[in-house]
Amino acid sequence: MEPQDDELIHFETHGGAPLPPAAVEGHVARDGARIWYASYGAGPPVILLHGGLGHSGNWGYQVPALLRRGRRVVLIDSRGHGRSTRDARPYSYELMASDVLAVMDALHLDKAAVVGWSDGACIALILAMTAPSRVEGVFFFACNMDPSGTLEFVPSPVIDRCFSRHAKDYAALSTTPDDFNPFVEAVSLMMRTEPNYQAADLGLIRVPVAIVLGERDEFIKPDHAEYLARSIPNAEMIYLTGVSHFAPLQRPGEFNVAVVNFLDGIGS
Repeated sequence: MEPQDDELIHFETHGGAPLPPAAVEGHVARDGARIWYASYGAGPPVILLHGGLGHSGNWGYQVPALLRRGRRVVLIDSRGHGRSTRDARPYSYELMASDVLAVMDALHLDKAAVVGWSDGACIALILAMTAPSRVEGVFFFACNMDPSGTLEFVPSPVIDRCFSRHAKDYAALSTTPDDFNPFVEAVSLMMRTEPNYQAADLGLIRVPVAIVLGERDEFIKPDHAEYLARSIPNAEMIYLTGVSHFAPLQRPGEFNVAVVNFLDGIGS
């Protein structure tokens, strides 16, 4: 039976599913930061980019599923998140997108599909805009591309449990384990002020894109997701039923089916 954790009770207590042993693991020195990465398996590459305040361990249910499909899976901790460090400059999605390219160069990956969750989705779509020759396609889950796309924040037990887990993981993984509160403040500032892309920018994207949203997402307006799907040429709009912003953890089996179908459809 596939795991189900709609209320994130298991996630808060135990964290994400354990990752398998990596074939390659290391750091790339990039623009004032050390960016952690790991690579698993062999085959057509897919990069998984986690959400804000999280880390690559949040993909524990996805990595085995993609390995079973014959994929090479690459995980990256965004700068300042997880095992990656940062310098004093403000967070920006564009800077984190350039970090992904640095990891791809280190792993000699000319091109890869990208699955992004929340902030990771924003990073993925920026890569599609700025480095299309490196991107096979983007699975864009639960993110906005301008500030108007977010709902007014409403606290909930599910969000609180996710935040609690992020705090524990930050203390366990970060090189600055006591700095969780400043970290949250800095990432939150980026989320409030970025991204700021317009329909004309999105219209220039030429790689395959799926815009994906849980039907109970706590942060993203459905009409914004549909606007993105209309604005990006040939983009597909996918709704995931019964889940929210945390679908990869809540109902990973259903999320993984959507990811695999997208990847198989772009033929990478």
